[in-house]
Amino acid sequence: MKNVLFFLVSLLIALPIPAVAADVTVEMLNKSANSKERNVFMPALVQVNPGDTVTWVSKDRGHNVEFIRGAVPDGVKPFRSALSKDTTYKFTEPGVYVYKCTPHYGMGMVGVVVVGDSVNLLEVQGKKYPGKAKKRVAEILDKLS
Repeated sequence: MKNVLFFLVSLLIALPIPAVAADVTVEMLNKSANSKERNVFMPALVQVNPGDTVTWVSKDRGHNVEFIRGAVPDGVKPFRSALSKDTTYKFTEPGVYVYKCTPHYGMGMVGVVVVGDSVNLLEVQGKKYPGKAKKRVAEILDKLS
């Protein structure tokens, strides 16, 4: 009986456990609840694994999500959601993804998703961003160091 029990326990330990993909929520807001910042994604920085999804929830109207060209891993197709709509994206390629709210980009409404390793971090840091987005992207990317 002990041998059977030992065998069953060993078998359970040896079997691969399927990974469960995570779903992270980011809110699109007119104003941050914990600071004076306006037009923000909360949280501004999300770290996930390949296969995970991020859902952006439109808490306030007039916001969307759009990947910034040249600030995502090579080969990633453009992504842009509708205004004032919740949207979900499944991340499969490792790297740093910088995204914006199209109407509020120059006002600094940007966010970052890091999927696995930040393989394209230097390219993302070297990209030129307009207005307040430049400062906000730099502040977010500094958290990766």
